[in-house]
Amino acid sequence: MTKPLISIEALARRYPARGGGETTIFENVWLPIQKGEFVCLIGHSGCGKTTILNVLAGLDQPSGGAVIVDGREISGPSLDRAVIFQGHSLLPWMTVIGNIAFAVTSRHPEWGREKVRAHCQKYIDVVHLTGSEHKKPAELSGGMKQRVGIARALAIEPKMLLMDEPFSALDALTRGSLQDEVRRICTETEQTVFMITHDIDEAMLLADKIVLMTNGPGAKIAEIVENTLPKDRRPATMHKHANYYALRNHLLDFLVTRSKNFAAEIEGKPYDPRKPPVVRPGAKPVGVETLADDGSPRSAAIA
Repeated sequence: MTKPLISIEALARRYPARGGGETTIFENVWLPIQKGEFVCLIGHSGCGKTTILNVLAGLDQPSGGAVIVDGREISGPSLDRAVIFQGHSLLPWMTVIGNIAFAVTSRHPEWGREKVRAHCQKYIDVVHLTGSEHKKPAELSGGMKQRVGIARALAIEPKMLLMDEPFSALDALTRGSLQDEVRRICTETEQTVFMITHDIDEAMLLADKIVLMTNGPGAKIAEIVENTLPKDRRPATMHKHANYYALRNHLLDFLVTRSKNFAAEIEGKPYDPRKPPVVRPGAKPVGVETLADDGSPRSAAIA
């Protein structure tokens, strides 16, 4: 395997506990992310998902461990890592192109006005906002604002795009279309992405790998799930693929049951936090014998 672009190594975050001592939110977290991978992190509230993202962004400091990006340990924010938050975080007095240009000139202060404008226009076109260049945020819908945020992040050409539940505040139709758009953009640009979400179907649509975190405090990576759906999956049709329900049921079972029982599950079994189990849930072939509810044999067919 090639050397990862991002390497999370022995990461831990602890906070002072009331009455003395410390509360460990997560510890000994190891995760490599290859260039061009789309990785989603799933887990219940309190397992430290946003804290991990903030450490990756350089907005928070770990209590232990390190994050290595392209061979260098991160120590603070950098234009190599762009963040898209739940809110669009646009400057309300600036236009669409002005918001994007503000980020681009921070990245390339030596560029002239025309080069900045042309570069911004490229990413405005990518997110399908052509014609809205001179509108201000108050004139845009929620989905359009979030597209501006995505264009702004992509325009600085970061090594890594960090996304903190960027679609959670949108209505279902806008969310679905924007998820599809993000997948298209990240595939076309080969963008490396780390995203946190509570939405199983969102993770199945977008991610190449889905990282499952146990419940906090003391959360850890339980396993890494490789997405077994086709690369060209679409929201409207991915449920028709044979592996859809096997993958979805595996993720759902983890969130409902295994996330809180993981410590008991691995008791007495080898578990190496540096190499969490990698699983590839898929449909069982037709003719594989399983047991019915009454214990009698039956043949399993692909759903």
